[in-house]
Amino acid sequence: MTLAEQILNFLHYLKIDAPVPRGVHVLNPYQQPAVFDLCKQFYSKYYADNESRTMLIGINPGRLGAGLTGVPFTDPIRLKEICKIENTLPAKPELSSDFIYRMIDSFGGVHAFYQKFYFSSVSPLGFTLKGKNLNYYDVPLLQKRLKPFMQTCMRTQLSWGLNTRVAFCLGEGENFKFLTAWNKEEKFFQEIISLPHPRFIMQYKRRQLDNYLHLYVEKLKQF
Repeated sequence: MTLAEQILNFLHYLKIDAPVPRGVHVLNPYQQPAVFDLCKQFYSKYYADNESRTMLIGINPGRLGAGLTGVPFTDPIRLKEICKIENTLPAKPELSSDFIYRMIDSFGGVHAFYQKFYFSSVSPLGFTLKGKNLNYYDVPLLQKRLKPFMQTCMRTQLSWGLNTRVAFCLGEGENFKFLTAWNKEEKFFQEIISLPHPRFIMQYKRRQLDNYLHLYVEKLKQF
């Protein structure tokens, strides 16, 4: 099986069996045939080989990015205009996607980037509470109940031959804290390097955008 086939098989059967706290809604776009078809187009375009990739690990999908398109850090606009994958999803921009695709352009473009890297998240499925994005670590009970799911997901993805020498954590706060402690227990990777979260950059550090783009590219090009 190619890497694309393994990823798509993983996404097709992705579900959370554990009960989530009251009011929490799970975002699972992969259950929608039209969205899953977009994922097929994306992964078949960039991952139809058996080469290893280095993981960039986010928090969990948001409702305007991967929670909508099924493709991590990729909103409908970037999916259509940059990845050249037509879609009829609401053309709403997502801040993290905006930063990531600026960074990918600085790196050398989508083909050069996806040939080396693979985006995932600590929880590959996202969450909302009262219509707003929710992080897995925002509700301690949610994080506790998700641990077996997240464990299975990480082990499955690493079984594809992904790089275990190093991984990048998107987020220098709670996500990095959790992932570092978890990695110490499970020894998924030899090293985890943190990068500022794209949304944090676009919301609070936009004036320094070029500096952050350079930071990302400089660190990623080392691997």
